[in-house]
This record gives sequence, C-alpha cells and structure tokens, in this order.
Amino acid sequence: MSTLFVNAYVVTMDDDGTEHDNGWLLVDDGHVRAVGAGARPDADAVVDLGGAVVTPGLVNTHHHLWQNLTRARAQEANLFEWLKTLYPVWAAIDEEAEYAAARAGLAELALSGCTTVFDHHYLFPPGKAGLLEAEIRAARELGVRIVASRGSMDLGESDGGLPPDSVIEDRDEILAATEAAASLADGAMVQVAVAPCSPFSVTSDLMRESADLARRLGLRLHTHLAETSEEEGFALDRFGCSPVEYVESLGWLAGDVWCAHCVHLSDADVAKFGKHDVGVAHCPTSNMRLGAGIARVRDLLDAGVRVGLGVDGSASNERGDLFLEVKQALLVARARGGPTALTARDALRLGTRGGAAVLGLDDIGALSPGKRADFAVWSTGGLELGGAADPIAGLVLSGPHRVDRLYVAGHEVVHDGRLTRADEDEIAREHRVQARRFAP
Repeated sequence: MSTLFVNAYVVTMDDDGTEHDNGWLLVDDGHVRAVGAGARPDADAVVDLGGAVVTPGLVNTHHHLWQNLTRARAQEANLFEWLKTLYPVWAAIDEEAEYAAARAGLAELALSGCTTVFDHHYLFPPGKAGLLEAEIRAARELGVRIVASRGSMDLGESDGGLPPDSVIEDRDEILAATEAAASLADGAMVQVAVAPCSPFSVTSDLMRESADLARRLGLRLHTHLAETSEEEGFALDRFGCSPVEYVESLGWLAGDVWCAHCVHLSDADVAKFGKHDVGVAHCPTSNMRLGAGIARVRDLLDAGVRVGLGVDGSASNERGDLFLEVKQALLVARARGGPTALTARDALRLGTRGGAAVLGLDDIGALSPGKRADFAVWSTGGLELGGAADPIAGLVLSGPHRVDRLYVAGHEVVHDGRLTRADEDEIAREHRVQARRFAP
C-alpha cells in the first residue's frame, strides 16, 4: 500500500542537498517512490505531519550494546585504565544479559532517530553462546536494521595485550565462529561484519586472517584505531611503528574497511585514509568522556574520507543518543577548527548519508527514489525550536531530541515518541534486573 506523507520540511540528503519546504514523501513497498513539493501524487493513504522536519534515519557506525549494563564506571580513567577496570566485569556477559542490553540500547537509539545500528561486539567469553543471536533477535523485535559483528580478542595480558586471559579466545575457534556468524545475515534487516577489536587486544595473525576471511565471504572489516595517545605508545613499543602503519602492513587500508575513533592521525595518515578509501566512525562524546582528544573530521572530509557518527558504548558515553552525536560533532569540529569548520547540515549529513557510506550501504541514508524508506520525523512544536529561522540549524543546535515518529522500510517503529513494537518501561525494568548482576 502506498502512503503519502505531507506537510513537512523534507531534508533529502541527496547528491544536491535538496530540501523541500511544505514537502511530501511518497512511500510504497518499503521504498521511497518520490519526494517533492507542490502538486502531490496519488496514494492509498495520506499522513499529515503537521509541519514537522523529516530527515533520513540516522545511521550509527560504532557501538557496543552490552556496555549499557555498566554505565558510569571508572569515571576519571583514560581508555586503558577504563578497559582494565571493566574487562573482568564484562566477563560475566551471557545471552540473557546481552538480550536485555541490546533491547535497551536499540530502544534508546531508535528514540533518538536511528534506523540502522552497527554493533561492534568483540566480547565472547569462552563457554558463552548465543550473544550475537540475542542482539539480532532484539533488533528484529524492535524493527530496526542491524549490522552485527563477530568481533574478537586473542591477545591477552600474559602475551602483552590489554584484556585478561579469561576473556580471550583461540584464533582458530574465532575464525570458525566468524565464518558461521555470516549465515545470520538476511541481506536487508540484518548484516554481518568482521571486527577484531584493536591492535592492543588482537594478534597480527588474527588481524591478517580476519581480513582474508572477510574478503573471501564478501563482508566488511572494522576495528578500533588510533583512539588514544596510549595506543600510539603501545604500537610504537610493540610493533615499532604507528597504529596506522601497523594496520597498513596487515592489509587493512582498503575500501572495505572502516575504523572507529581515529583521533590521533598524522597528516600522512589522513592522506592514506583518503587514498585507500578507509571509512571513519567518529565518536565525539566518547572521545571527550575518556579524554582521548578530538578527531580531525574537517581534515578527513577535505581528504575525501568517508566519515560517519558513532555513539560508542554506553559505558564510555552513558547515552545511546545518536542525535546528540550530530550536535557534538558540530561543536567539537568548531572547537578544533573554528566556527566555519562544520555546518549544521554537514553534521546532519555525517549522521545520515555519511554513516550509510561508511557501512557501504547505498540504499539508505538519503530520501530519494529507490532508497529504502528509513526516515525520522521531528516535531517542530517544542519550546526548544521556537524562533529558529532555519529549521535544520535549529534542530541540530538545540539537540538532542526524542524523535516523534520513526519509520524503517516504511514501517512505523516509533509513534508520538513511543516505541510501537515494545514497551519502553518493560525494557527498562528488565534491563535493570540484568544490570544488577554487574553492579560493583
């Protein structure tokens, strides 16, 4: 059945950056069929959006859903200290806790306007099964798209790595489990990526073999990279080179790769990312929370690098709100490069079209004919938007916001700021039950 959404300010994020005042959006069979202003096409149903702003659904390019079980820990720690505090706690993760955490995290993201979520799940304590399946089940129940990853760690403390030996896995078992995980993808609502955790928790052999496996299976590759100065020191001490030089030696600078954070990049690193088409997941709140620094987003964009936004784990952010990251990306870019470093529309593009490009998904991130009908509806009647002459700048600068409506493949998953397929209060109650298991 075709549905025509009318009376909206439609931000298409198409190649020309088209925006339609008093616009309309025609959706049919889960796809955008037409978008415009003025004369309206016929449709089976018409929905009046009352002057709301409509944007493509936000795309989260880096997250760790299980971490919302352990918020507000190691509050003054840097990344390495924070991880050493939490790795032993996270070792207790199991399918039940993962499901509760995934439901809570995905619900938070959906209510912030996010329609597609990449989750970097790299923690698979030996003997614990069903973790990826649990988060995929949660995503299907809530109605959001998920790119799930079979991450990994095989470099424990006894071999000079950061994680305790109790949470690392055998390399051959990792590769077998990763190949098996590929079968969980369905091509539309669920995709799978290969994502060894980081240079300080994964051996060189596993990094190489993971890349070989991903390319044989046609899957994309992801890892953390150049997040902190401590990581720089680790790479120099262990490998005799910078983090970017290290992954380059392993075949990880390529167009099927995107890396999280990338805060500490040299001019040469930025140029390499542009040359080899490596994507970047920019996580501004997490980087500030851990005192890691501010990524060179303007420089990366100028070098032609694909950049999207990530919430990162809700133990290094404490919020699962991707619209907040849109605003934070704008602010930190200006803190680094001045008031012209990033515009409000640039920031919104990072959270939509940019994220889709980073994940290699060319059917989402924009509202143009043939794209999937993933879009967010933002009410303009609230106090925070009163007096905003520019609806897009007003929306970005006054964020975060709870989305009014959210559609994934044309199906409504949020209505009037509430989930349509789940009970937010019930999700919160069950999440608190599981979180108590991880309490200090």
